[in-house]
Amino acid sequence: MEDRKTRKVYTSAQAFVKIASFCAYQERTQQEVRSKLYEYGIKTDEVEVIISKLILENFLNEERFAKAFAGGKFRVKKWGRNRIIRELEMRDLSPYCIKSALKEIPEEDYVETIHQIINKKSTEILAKNLYQKNYKIAQYLISRGFESDLVWDILKEVSSD
Repeated sequence: MEDRKTRKVYTSAQAFVKIASFCAYQERTQQEVRSKLYEYGIKTDEVEVIISKLILENFLNEERFAKAFAGGKFRVKKWGRNRIIRELEMRDLSPYCIKSALKEIPEEDYVETIHQIINKKSTEILAKNLYQKNYKIAQYLISRGFESDLVWDILKEVSSD
């Protein structure tokens, strides 16, 4: 016989209190909240009512989530805009929220981060010549979600110094 964890079924009021603390702990998307409410055994109509109430009481705000996500992933994980956009799209956020989130990344900091990564990778990568080294650095930056045109422009600028 299988050992299954028996899932507690909540009433709407209980689910609201539980999901409100879930949202208060960390920014969430509607998609995350919706799937959590379904796990609690809440019916579709009630889920939408609870989500509306969470939005009205400011527990749930997708724009705020997007801004926190973009800022955090850029500062902590050094992700580029393309990677952040992909991740936000996977969470079903609106183009407006995504655009608003990208405004959280100052252009000067973005370019400075690319410079820092180039400097760090330059010491780590061993290549026969400058072109191979730059290619490897560019591939690394592009894989982290930085725009290829910007990466190559900065690499050319750094190489000519």
